[in-house]
Amino acid sequence: MHTDTPNSPETIRQITLSDGGVSVTMLNLGCITRSWLIPNHDTSVVLGYADPRSYLNNPMYMGAIVGRVANRIGGASFSLNGAHHTLEANEGNNTLHGGQHGLHTRIWDMRIHSPQSAIFKLSSPHGDEGFPGKVEFTIEVTLSGATLTYDMRATVDRPTPINLAQHSYYSLGGVQNDHRLHIPARAITQTDAGNIPTGQYAGVADTRFDFSSTRRLGDADPAGAGYDANYVLNGPTISATSPTGLRLTMETDQPGLQFYSARGLSEVHAPLPNQSHGPCAGFCFEPQGFPDALNQPDFPSIIATPDTPYRQRLAVTIQKDT
Repeated sequence: MHTDTPNSPETIRQITLSDGGVSVTMLNLGCITRSWLIPNHDTSVVLGYADPRSYLNNPMYMGAIVGRVANRIGGASFSLNGAHHTLEANEGNNTLHGGQHGLHTRIWDMRIHSPQSAIFKLSSPHGDEGFPGKVEFTIEVTLSGATLTYDMRATVDRPTPINLAQHSYYSLGGVQNDHRLHIPARAITQTDAGNIPTGQYAGVADTRFDFSSTRRLGDADPAGAGYDANYVLNGPTISATSPTGLRLTMETDQPGLQFYSARGLSEVHAPLPNQSHGPCAGFCFEPQGFPDALNQPDFPSIIATPDTPYRQRLAVTIQKDT
């Protein structure tokens, strides 16, 4: 199914993928996952805005593919092969999610591939937002029953950092503190007061960050401090289950997972029907490379080259737990 958004400015268009009673609506703006409807549930399981034009102002990065480099780059700068690159600082002195005009703000070429899949393409020129190299991005999004898969690729004409993240806010119903989470990790990347990694790892055992065994969120964090942390994954499968019985299972090939409990979420625009966008109304599981990897030599590299192009595969399943 293909649907043009009526009277949309900035050539914003949307498509709807459908399979087995599940439907997912995508926008060409930011390669955004706008809604995800499943049988016997009264609203989208990802948070979204009622008007597609609202995404022209999307400070929460809702539903978008973020990059070129997701997460934070300390000091809004990095050096690569002897050259120093200065970026836009859009979170204090740091760069967040590729800068103010990162991939989440771009109009992608969006083509329907089948009733269950779409392909998004974007060309990013050398020097875009301060990053070196020309990059050709291709993202194929496929719906198969209860599973939505993002196959993300990038080819480059010279060495350059690439680290994409899919930034949906998942909303499984019920109170967030009653969700039960499993994150296969024994450590997080330690950060300073500005949430920039120090280069050290902090073990999660006996702390509120430990979800290596399934744990109720409210039991882990009774003080309600919230989460915005990068987990060092030692397994590919992450999960969250709500009191409603909805279960999210995520399969990733990335080394890190940013878990954001969305304490800072607010209603910037009118939400989709039967949703609210207040603090902790949803949560983000964002598989990716490590934050500030460009300035932390001991972190896994995020440098793509003409001989080693970028690829990430993310599969997200949402269904009633059995």
